[in-house]
Amino acid sequence: MTETAFIHRFEPAGNAGSPPLLLLHGTGGDENDLLGLGKMISPGSALLSPRGRVLEHGMPRFFRRLAEGVFDEEDVARRAHELGDFVAEARQRYGIAAPIAVGFSNGANIAAALLLLQPDVLAGAILLRAMVPLSDPPEAALGGKSVLLLSGQADPIVPASNSARLAALLWQAGASVTHKVLPAGHQLSQADVTLARDWISEADARAA
Repeated sequence: MTETAFIHRFEPAGNAGSPPLLLLHGTGGDENDLLGLGKMISPGSALLSPRGRVLEHGMPRFFRRLAEGVFDEEDVARRAHELGDFVAEARQRYGIAAPIAVGFSNGANIAAALLLLQPDVLAGAILLRAMVPLSDPPEAALGGKSVLLLSGQADPIVPASNSARLAALLWQAGASVTHKVLPAGHQLSQADVTLARDWISEADARAA
């Protein structure tokens, strides 16, 4: 697979000390969707933003689903490995460290799958409205990785029990998980931006 297999945007770091971000859009989004969010939550970070390669009624996604909330898990695993290969090649091409994934909805789900299947690809993750991506994931070693999981209390797509199960799954794999349930639906709110920005600032302080 060639690195150009994913249509993507890359914006170099404005501040060498800021962690690179891997931006993963939701269903129907593209490589431009989360650039503004990335700049808001971590000004100065390098931004790597691929477009999902699966089309659902013409809308880009990162993997196939059989129905809303029902994933084609074989495709999830295959696409997560493809994304992992893309990140590895992009790191070499652009000279960046392992990124923190910032994923929304479908993008958050593929980021969670990537954490579980290829833990070394990511430095950590901000998962916005994520669900459990794999019903029987392999044992992952996520020690030393931090994950921020932000769920919506009134989310019609992600049941509270599912996001709680994802938090437990990542915690059991050794990740340091912060899970917050916000008074919001599936769409992002200002609280998501504020919490994500604060979490990255704290992660920078810990790494310093």
